[in-house]
Amino acid sequence: MATRHLIRSIILQSLYEWDFYKQKEELTAVIERNLVEFGAGIDEPEFAWKLINGVIAHMPEIDNIIRRAAPQWPLEQIPVIDRNVLRIGLYELLFADHDEIPEKVAINEAIELAKNFGGPNSGKFINGVLGTVYKEIHPITDDQKPATKNGGPEQSTEIKPNEE
Repeated sequence: MATRHLIRSIILQSLYEWDFYKQKEELTAVIERNLVEFGAGIDEPEFAWKLINGVIAHMPEIDNIIRRAAPQWPLEQIPVIDRNVLRIGLYELLFADHDEIPEKVAINEAIELAKNFGGPNSGKFINGVLGTVYKEIHPITDDQKPATKNGGPEQSTEIKPNEE
């Protein structure tokens, strides 16, 4: 597992624990413990702290974006894993340095976290919410829409992970 993917997994597990227990324990202590326990040998721990500090600093704004992008799902009803995958993914999509973390990498990583840790529909849900936000920040004009076989505009709006 690549170092950054492992770090994202540890951050997700830490956010899950923190969120599940109603944020009673100090998040820093949870992350420190989980980095030691699950991240032995991580060669860029500063990435973990940059990621978690960014998520926490922007959490109110990120939560409002989730509410807007998934209005049929009250934030409190979104499964804890999915909610925290979205927080990580939206932080990386909207606030992280895109030279360091390209937008599509942020989306793909969030989808992979959802598939690995979430329920059977988590990947699709995360993809849908992040896809909605991505389209809001990168609107497609009519001249940019790809044509379908019948010459009309493409109907699918799903962002799919890169096949590697």
